Amino acid sequence: MIAKQKCLILLMALLLIASTGCTPYQVQGGGVGAAAGGIAGALLDHRNPWRGGVIGAALGALAGATISEVSVQGAREAARYDRPVVYRTDGLPGGYGGYIAEPIGTDAYTKCKKVRERIYENDRLISDRIKEVCEGQKYEPGY
Repeated sequence: MIAKQKCLILLMALLLIASTGCTPYQVQGGGVGAAAGGIAGALLDHRNPWRGGVIGAALGALAGATISEVSVQGAREAARYDRPVVYRTDGLPGGYGGYIAEPIGTDAYTKCKKVRERIYENDRLISDRIKEVCEGQKYEPGY
């Protein structure tokens, strides 16, 4: 029991140290990925759920932070160069994944560019959202 507690404290300390160099988007994506991966790993490892949870959380955090970084980078490139950006991964166990960011205009009120992001997995739309990308300052009148 004490070994499990020490392992958990060590993992939490490593997570804290690793997250200090991350952007807020990477931390948020990594946190969501860690939670989902930890739950999935604990459910799949019947012999030792703690081991499965820790491994799943580590892999999920890495995947979540990476996907978040790709999303931020793609949206910035689409807004900066005013052209669509496409990222595609081949060779996944279940097929392929894709990310498309298309600029759709500028918000006259905030002076920020709007980008439509779509994420695909094997020709199936996973996420479709519109993001605002602000280079420099975002202008909002105050009261």
